Amino acid sequence: MSTLTISLIQPDLAWEDKQANLDLFSEKIRGIGVPTEIVVLPEMFSTGFSMNAEALAETMDGPTVEWMRGISAAYRVILTGSMIIKENNKIFNRLLWVMPNGQTGHYDKRHLFSFAGEDNHFSPGNKRLIASVKGWKINLQVCYDLRFPIWARQQVNDKKPEYDILINVANWPEKRSHAWKTLLCARAIENQCYCIGVNRVGTDGNGIDYSGDSLLAGPLGEVMYHCNGKEDVFTITLNKQELEGARKKFPFLMDADQFRILKDLEFPAE
Repeated sequence: MSTLTISLIQPDLAWEDKQANLDLFSEKIRGIGVPTEIVVLPEMFSTGFSMNAEALAETMDGPTVEWMRGISAAYRVILTGSMIIKENNKIFNRLLWVMPNGQTGHYDKRHLFSFAGEDNHFSPGNKRLIASVKGWKINLQVCYDLRFPIWARQQVNDKKPEYDILINVANWPEKRSHAWKTLLCARAIENQCYCIGVNRVGTDGNGIDYSGDSLLAGPLGEVMYHCNGKEDVFTITLNKQELEGARKKFPFLMDADQFRILKDLEFPAE
């Protein structure tokens, strides 16, 4: 059974200062110091959770994407995190999945945080992204998606779950940290997967405080890592055999309801 080594970076982001944030992450990635295969950054890692979308948006050949490709190639890691992308006259909160060979996948945040007006500045995505690495399947999501369990719900085909790890990158405020931690564990339990949430610390330009609380939960909901209130870089090696053992001992997914996500998630052209 394969292993997979993942590094989680919980930073204090500089508000709308792309260069300062990219310099920060360059330093932190350089300092990891042990072999790793995936490096996870938080939501809007280059700007903070800003609604100044038009001014901060970049294209897929812009400097931040090029930085990601350069880091991925230099350190031979998959690099993931979300940023503000403009494409086809729309702006997305887009999670990028950048591989060392330069190939790039992406997931556009499906659930936009209307409480903060995100839906007024960004367009929603309508497709999930499940990446594949060394035989592991990884479902990639962004922040507010965590509150909508159907979007993460594991489907089982031919007795095989569709993914093994759920990664959620976020700017989740401290005042709702209890919900964040609870929902990460819930998604792990109900989908019998590893669930990783990577958040930020500090205070953003709107005066909103963040406690981090980046967390890794195992397939039975056990907390394997949690960090509160400070910057941190954490690296862990996950074992596929341990995941398969939990699923075999408690085969809950085999009793799950069958379902499908209907076409109404395909939004008409504007």
